[in-house]
Order: sequence, then C-alpha cells, then structure tokens
Amino acid sequence: MAVYTQINQAELQDFLADYDTGHLIQWQGIQEGVENSNFFIQTDKGRFILTIYEKRVKVEELPFFINLLDHLAREGIACPKPIAGRDGQVLRQIKGRPAAMVSFLTGKGIKENEIMPFHARPLGAATARLQLAASSYSAARNNDLSVQGWRGLLERIKASDRPNDHRSILPLLEGEWQFLSQNWPVADSSDLGRGVVHADLFPDNVFFDGEQFSGIIDFYFACNDYYAYDLAIVINAWGFDEDSQYRITLNLERAKMIIAGYQSVRPLTATEQLYFGLFLRGAALRFSLTRLYDWINHPAGALVKPKPPEVYFQRLEIFRNLSSLDWFPS
Repeated sequence: MAVYTQINQAELQDFLADYDTGHLIQWQGIQEGVENSNFFIQTDKGRFILTIYEKRVKVEELPFFINLLDHLAREGIACPKPIAGRDGQVLRQIKGRPAAMVSFLTGKGIKENEIMPFHARPLGAATARLQLAASSYSAARNNDLSVQGWRGLLERIKASDRPNDHRSILPLLEGEWQFLSQNWPVADSSDLGRGVVHADLFPDNVFFDGEQFSGIIDFYFACNDYYAYDLAIVINAWGFDEDSQYRITLNLERAKMIIAGYQSVRPLTATEQLYFGLFLRGAALRFSLTRLYDWINHPAGALVKPKPPEVYFQRLEIFRNLSSLDWFPS
C-alpha cells in the first residue's frame, strides 16, 4: 500500500476549495508506488491526481520537479501537467505536508511480468523524446544516486547491524564500485550527451493504453546525467524476464528493440556506444544498492513490501560477463 498520509473527505474538500477544478464526485487512494501518497480525484470538471510528498522527498527540490513537468507538458511530452490553484501556486499543503495536483493520464503502468514486444520501440522512442524536450529546461539537479552516492549507500549497508542475509554479495558490490569509480566518465566528457533525464523509467512509470504508449509519470528522481546512462536504466528495467524464483534472463531481442526505438529519435554517438556497457553495469549497481538498503532497513509491520535485490545482483553479473556484447548494429 502506498498511502502513508491518510485524508478524509472534509480535508480533501477544503484542499480543493483553492482550485477551479469543480465539485468532488469521488476519490480513492492509489495503492501503487512506494515514495509518496497518491489519490485519484474525480470532479464534475475532470480527473486529477493528488500527491502528498512524504519524508524521502526534499521539499526544497519540489519546484525543480514541478516546473520540469510543466515544461515537458508544454513541449508536447505526455506527462502529468501541474494544476495551479486560483492564486497561481501549484505547491500547497495538506495535513502539514507539501502536496500538489496534476492532470490525469489515460492508460496504466505495466507490470514487469506483462512486458510485451510491442512495448519496446515506443518506450525507447519516448525516452529519447523526453530527453530532447528536457534539453531546453533551464534548471538543474545533481544526481544524488550516481557514483559517490553509491559509495555512501554501500558504506551504510556494510555498517548496518540489522539482519542481512545478503552479506556474501558485498565483495562483489565493493569490487564493482571500485571498477566503476575508476572508469566512470567525467561530466564534461567529449561526445557524451548530458542533460535532464528521468532516471527511473521502470514499467510502472510508463503508461500504455492497450498497445499504445500514453505517457510517463513519477519524475521524482529526475536529474542531470548522461543520456546513455538513462537509456541503460531503461534496459535494466525492461530488458529481462523473471520467473517465480527471481531467476532472470536477458531478453536481448527486446533490449535491442528498445535501443532501436531510442535511436530512431536520437542516434547515440560513437562515444555513447563505447560507454554503454559501463552504464549498464552502473545502473545495475545503483539498483542493487538501493534495493539492498531498503531490504535491510525495511520497518517491521510496514505496509510497503521492499523489492528483492537479488534480481539486480544477477543483472550485474550478466553485464559484467557481457561487457563486450555488440549492442549496436555494425
């Protein structure tokens, strides 16, 4: 369950009184997601999503995310559009927490076991279009979950005194961080495209209406980073099949279809292709560490179930062994 802050109808009606969004007809909490509390709102003027931002989101960074959504919507990207109140403000409060309303997107996110071939090329193309649209966004945000952020996570995992049945994987994670930290490109590397990226394009954040791509949500990891690294996150998230025992296999055909869709909009440079294997390993390490950290620090009795980190340990091993794989047509 992903509703952390509960609200009642009277509190919601008081909140909506600051908007020209019409009279409340129905509302309900949205179960998906793990970071914030989200509610579906139906009024006589339309459908909206209310997000209450929880403690893991830095309040001072919210204008970056909200303004990014507004910018992308104006650039024609299918994403939630922030809804301003009568005073022109988007960011408000409810029950003492920051909150905002955005437009409703048709379609729904994809479950990992429901990924189909027809998702691949539209996903890749949408990733590239989003990056190009965001290239004219003037604000910037550092990626806190890049190489130095991984080091901090690894140190906290190693220092934790909480039960951890994954300690045998720590030498692999340590060794991989050492390799990546020594080989990761510097920010001004020539011929490596860089700008604002989504950085979390997992299946539940990409909407399809039937077989048609319909939009992208959840921009709260958006930051400035390499475009090819953003694509590598997509391959990590969409390029594998998983069985009931959390054993995974690389679906190379699907992965290459995603890349082909991306390149139909924004062709990767020769340097980006050269670094792509490294970026795949970096994305696998990033999610190995965040999932392992959340697994270890999962509060007893919490309603949100953490995702198993094993599937990203396996991705890391696969990419380490396939670093010379020809991902691109000659």
